[in-house]
This record gives sequence, C-alpha cells and structure tokens, in this order.
Amino acid sequence: MLVIITPQLLHLYLKRSFSDGSVLVRSADVVPAAASSPEEPIFLMTSTAQTISGFFVWTALLITCHQIYMHLHYYSSPNEQRHIVRILFIVPIYAFDSWLSLLFFTNEEYYVYFDTVRDCYEAFVIYNFLSLCYEYLGGESAIMAEIRGKAIESSCLYGTCCLWGKTYSIGFLRFCKQATLQFCVVKPLMAMITVILQACGKYRDGDFNVASGYLYVTIIYNISVSLSLYALFLFYFATRELLVPYNPVLKFFMVKSVIFLSFWQGMLLAILEKCGAIPQIKSADFSVGEGTVAAGYQNFIICIEMFFAAVALRHAFTYKVYMDKRLDSYGHCAPMKSISSSLKETMNPGDMVQDAIHNFSPAYQQYTQQSTLERSGGPSLSRSHSNLSACGDNEKTLLLSSDDEF
Repeated sequence: MLVIITPQLLHLYLKRSFSDGSVLVRSADVVPAAASSPEEPIFLMTSTAQTISGFFVWTALLITCHQIYMHLHYYSSPNEQRHIVRILFIVPIYAFDSWLSLLFFTNEEYYVYFDTVRDCYEAFVIYNFLSLCYEYLGGESAIMAEIRGKAIESSCLYGTCCLWGKTYSIGFLRFCKQATLQFCVVKPLMAMITVILQACGKYRDGDFNVASGYLYVTIIYNISVSLSLYALFLFYFATRELLVPYNPVLKFFMVKSVIFLSFWQGMLLAILEKCGAIPQIKSADFSVGEGTVAAGYQNFIICIEMFFAAVALRHAFTYKVYMDKRLDSYGHCAPMKSISSSLKETMNPGDMVQDAIHNFSPAYQQYTQQSTLERSGGPSLSRSHSNLSACGDNEKTLLLSSDDEF
C-alpha cells in the first residue's frame, strides 16, 4: 500500500503532536545538546561534588581549629605562637573560601570575590613564616651575630650563583624582609584591580588575550610571589644550620607547597582551558565559561588538599612543645578571657606595619631590631601575658656600621 505524505498531512501530524504534549526531537539536535553540556564539568554542580568537598573542608576545619585553640590555650611564647596561629589560619580561609566558590559555581562573578580574600591571605602567611624563623633565632641582632661576614655559598642549584663573592650582612636580611613584604602589598593591590576589571568586563580566568587583564595580573603576580618565595628560600639557605633544632624542613615545605602549588595548579588548569581540554557549560538556565569551569576544578582540588594540609600542619607546628612553658608562677593555663585576648592579639597586623616601616625607611637601613628581652639575656620561658605586653615593644639599636652593605 503506497502512502503519499503531502505537506497538509505533515502539518496536521505536527499539530496533533504538540497538542498532545509530546516533543519532537531531531537526531541532528541531540548531538549539539550533548556537546554543549559535557558530563565532566557538570560534576562540579552535583550534590556529590559538594558533599565530597564539604566533608574534606569541615574535617580540615575541625582539625585546624582545635590546633589553634590549643596554641591559644598554651600561649606561653606569644612572639612565636602569634605567627604560628596566623599561619594555621590559612587552612580555614583556603578551605572554606574554596567551598563557598564551589557552592556558587554557576555564578561567574562570585568566585572572583571569594578567591580575592584567599589570595590576599597567602601573602600574609609568607611574611609570618619568615617572622617566625626570626623569632626562633632570637631576632635580627642574634641572626647577624651568627652569619655576619660569612661568605654566601654560590650554587646554581640553590639559586645563589648571582651572589658570588658577597657576604651576609644586614642588607641581606633587609632584602629577605623587603621581598616578602612587597608581596603583602602587591597581592592585595592585584586583588583589588582584579575585582575592578571583573566589574568592567575586562577580566576572565584563563584569557591570555593582550586585551584582557588576566594576562598582566598573572605576570605581575608570578614575579611578586616568585621573589617572595625566593627570599624565603635564601633566608632558609643562610640559617638552615641554626634552624635545625626547630625542624624547619617540614614547616618550610608546607608553607611553600600550599601557596606555590595552588598557584601553579591554577596555571596548569588555565593552560588546559586554553588548549580546549576544559569546555564551557551551556544550558537553558545559565552559561558558565571555560575560565569559571577551570576555577571550579581548582577550588574542588583545594578543598581536598586542605585536609592533608591540616594534618601536615598539625605535625609541623605542634602545640605540645609549649605545654610545659607556664604562663604564670602557679603553672596555670590561660583562662578563656586570656585565650580570646590572645586571639585578638594574633589578628592585630600592627607588628607587620612596624616591620614594614623598619625595613623600608631609609633611616633604619643600617639598624637592627633588638628587644629589651634580648639585651637582658634572651627571652624567658616563664613569663605572664601581662608582663609581655609591657615589654614586648622592640627597640632599634645601632649595631652595624654604615658601610655594611649587601
């Protein structure tokens, strides 16, 4: 039986199909739909991804917050523990910030603002780790007493080949501090510029176009963070023998890996995105660009990494070494009021501001910071919190001659 389908019959069939609520889908339409919403990027939007990342994030928060509390509970060496607590806060800030960015994954602007907070804090961590090493060794004057005049070992492996023929001096310590402090200025500045460019539509993650701000922000940030970490390494290279009693290798590795590794894995994802390995997501409800998808993967990875960082930092900066150091003559631990005041003290950036003035002001270039406790024979292991606050200010003392240069 031969059936001839006329245009009139086809129109009647289509009219009945749509009136019945059925949908006609051509095979040619199926392929673009599958191609525009690939399976892998959608994983970041599922409850599975949020649950997995949330489990690692909240576990890391519990581990780190307990460690911070114990440091504040046995707050017997404020000059050291102030910097330790600041370093430990990198886990809650990195983890919770990345998790929030993942929860708001479909909004292409929110993650930029969340990541800005995270990126600014990493500069603060590098500075505090260097300051912690200073405190371990007794301050600037004590360090200079040990290394002044010694020749800098020239090595291409350690990046000191350009320092051949030079000796350690106050200028060397100035460079280490200045290089870390400049990152504390450059990073927040770049974060502010990123937010402004994002609002103006001139910034998109992974866009290396010369007309996009991402390229220039990445270059400046890479130079700044590399200089900061290089200065940190130079200081460790110069004082590694003095730092042996404090087990610096794990501490140095953790601080450098958390910051530098997160940066380079972000760069790797940006390169993969540029190569087309990370596609965009399009649907009827929203559209997510390739850069946002790459940032989503970065945040998901950081959520998992912070759990392992919390475990490693718990061993690297243990509170147990401070348990035997009493805060008063009766051997009592700090009450809750002292813990809260200690936390407030650790969050006060006043010491960083004073350090910046001391290291960048031309008037102090040939002076070292020497506390009153150093002149009286070194810091006491048994001192009260109130006594410390009364004598904790550093006194600048002329120690080196003006011809001592780096």
